[in-house]
Amino acid sequence: MNQRLTREEFLRKIFHDYDNRKPGETLRLVRVRVPSCEVSLAHLIGTSRREVYQTLGLHIGVHEGEDHTGETLGFMNFTPWEAVVVAADIAIKNGGVEIGFLDRFNGALILTGRHDEVRSSIEAVTTFFRDELHFPVCDITES
Repeated sequence: MNQRLTREEFLRKIFHDYDNRKPGETLRLVRVRVPSCEVSLAHLIGTSRREVYQTLGLHIGVHEGEDHTGETLGFMNFTPWEAVVVAADIAIKNGGVEIGFLDRFNGALILTGRHDEVRSSIEAVTTFFRDELHFPVCDITES
């Protein structure tokens, strides 16, 4: 019969060689995120509705007053996060798209425009990252 370990017992078992604690001391774990190099999201939403682009905030700031109803929205995510700047440059040079949102601190990119233009831009970005930078690249998905 398998006996379940408590969290404390599990951590002691895993870190037994590194566990130099005195009785009563707590174990402190530090998690570190090491970003890889990848394109982890490339998705198109075929026809945006008003609620979608307004919820995403694509009608405020520099886009104040714009109406993206019926446009395609393209979503991409990158690590390292700074790669999103390169992706945005490639996207606007390879299709008639606008940058709806770019976050260089989290690697998020949202493109807006006609369906064929957004798809073309996303294809150009994923091709460049795969073939030139040798990033693992996810499939382009669509809904």
